[in-house]
Amino acid sequence: MFISRTFFRKVFMKKIELEIVALSHSITQTHSYAVVLGETTGDRRLPIVIGGFEAQAIAVALERMHPSRPLTHDLMKNFMNSFGINLQEIIICDLQEGIFYSKLVCYTDNDTIEIDSRTSDALALAVRFGCPIYTYENILENAGILMEDDGSKKKKSDVFAEEEKTSENSSSDNDLSSLSIEELQTLLNDVLEHEDYARAIAIRDEINRRK
Repeated sequence: MFISRTFFRKVFMKKIELEIVALSHSITQTHSYAVVLGETTGDRRLPIVIGGFEAQAIAVALERMHPSRPLTHDLMKNFMNSFGINLQEIIICDLQEGIFYSKLVCYTDNDTIEIDSRTSDALALAVRFGCPIYTYENILENAGILMEDDGSKKKKSDVFAEEEKTSENSSSDNDLSSLSIEELQTLLNDVLEHEDYARAIAIRDEINRRK
């Protein structure tokens, strides 16, 4: 069936607004964290693995902490403000081999500029500028995880603590390849219930590799 380019862009390149809903410590990757983005108008979650420094940079801004000296992303914001550059939005614009790519959409009085950025840096700046976070429908469809609505939502002040919960029934990452799709899906639901987003990433990627 022929799909026009206009239809493809309208459906699959539709921008979806996200917000940071959790920042959890990874129990499967040393010194790594998972920042979890959620649809502002839906139940899908997009977990992304980031490094410890980047997680700290995001957490400091989220908790409105004020270091005695500016961190790297604070310095970047001060630099942009000094030259009249504002961060309008960030877009998680691509996903290749498990790596997310993002861009900063900046504007001045006379121009709008898009700048390539690591997703972790883009998120750290977005929190500082208070600008929207977006991704495209095709990325959320491929890498997102659907959360069952239990009728409750966390307060933002409760979701940024490090989470080290795990399921007693969870297998190690090396065992994922031996599980069936049905078993992987059951395991994914289990770790999501325990809010182990970092492990959910590994299971999600294993499921996607089977497709």
